Amino acid sequence: MEPFVINIGRSLGSGGRAIGRLLQKELNIAYYDREILNLAAKESGLCAEVFEHADEKNRFLRTLGNMIPFIGGSESFYPGELSEENLFRIQADAIRKAAADHSCIFIGRGADYVLRDFPRCVNVFVTADMNDRIRAVCQHENVNEQKARERIEQVDKERARFYNFFTSGTWGAAATYDLCINSSILGMEGSADFIKQFALKKLEGGAP
Repeated sequence: MEPFVINIGRSLGSGGRAIGRLLQKELNIAYYDREILNLAAKESGLCAEVFEHADEKNRFLRTLGNMIPFIGGSESFYPGELSEENLFRIQADAIRKAAADHSCIFIGRGADYVLRDFPRCVNVFVTADMNDRIRAVCQHENVNEQKARERIEQVDKERARFYNFFTSGTWGAAATYDLCINSSILGMEGSADFIKQFALKKLEGGAP
């Protein structure tokens, strides 16, 4: 069976990662969230912290005085060309390589755009009711409701800025994805099952 990919974009507190994990177990395929940063670091020879710094934020590495260390040696690299665009390109190469090799779930990182020419792709956006999102962030980050709301606004803004800058779509807009789902309606397991059934229909209507 040819490899297939499910890309999941998500608003903070919507359970996108948890849903992705449920799909991974159900479909028995690879899962890439922050793991793709390590893969990109391995492929490029750069330390993972470089990708962590730029992860899903439209911030450019303007301080060229910092030396960027390579993995596995004392050699350093002067990052005159390490703009965030180039880091995104390196990360995109890692995403494409993984997708060509085996079936995957990618969480965020503009993977739906990176794989726009990949024939067996399902692109999903997960959101939830604001009260549920606030409750989830309160529990996960141990903050009060006001701090949770501020965190949601900040992270959603960063994700939208990243996505809208690097891709031709609009973050969270229905026309950008094959499926948009509100996880508050079906819950984590119900949402994962709904996405699975939708994906199988799109992928020629059969089990992968």
